[in-house]
Amino acid sequence: MRVYVVDNGGQWTHREWRVLKYLDVETKIIPNNTPFDQLDVDALVLSGGSPHVADEEDKMGRNGEYLDRADFPILGICAGFHFMTNHFGGRTAPAGRPEFGKATLIVDQEDDIFRSLPREFVVWQSHNDEVKEVPEGIEVLAHTENCPVEAIKVKGKPFYGLQFHPEVENTEHGSEIFQNFLRVVEEWHR
Repeated sequence: MRVYVVDNGGQWTHREWRVLKYLDVETKIIPNNTPFDQLDVDALVLSGGSPHVADEEDKMGRNGEYLDRADFPILGICAGFHFMTNHFGGRTAPAGRPEFGKATLIVDQEDDIFRSLPREFVVWQSHNDEVKEVPEGIEVLAHTENCPVEAIKVKGKPFYGLQFHPEVENTEHGSEIFQNFLRVVEEWHR
């Protein structure tokens, strides 16, 4: 299985790559301006990053092209998640209460990404922005006390988005979240 990590300038992009490597996935980090036609992958991870996606969309490279043309699963994390939500008609803006560090995730809908995980567990946050408007066609899967949209699924597509960082050790069940995503990839390509 080949899953590439799209580098959107996130501080933990290498950790996303490392988790995939640890799970025996063929992976590498690619620049976010890599043309879609040069991708030969089974899935993509859109990394986090420093851009305020709402007003610095140009710093997100070709993420929109990947979302428009992919016939394979995509996992967006933090800025990758914000971009995904905006791309499909939502809106992100500065959070009422930015989250940094520990938060308790409450899973509202298990779906495949949270398969066999507890309904509540600790996740690690690092965000000033949050999703303010959820577009039609996107299902909210989880929230925290301060952030109503922590995880999403795009209906009819194998696209998931996470506000929190499953790649860091402080997030409980982070490796299992990646394993669940890889199961989605396997099932999609059957």
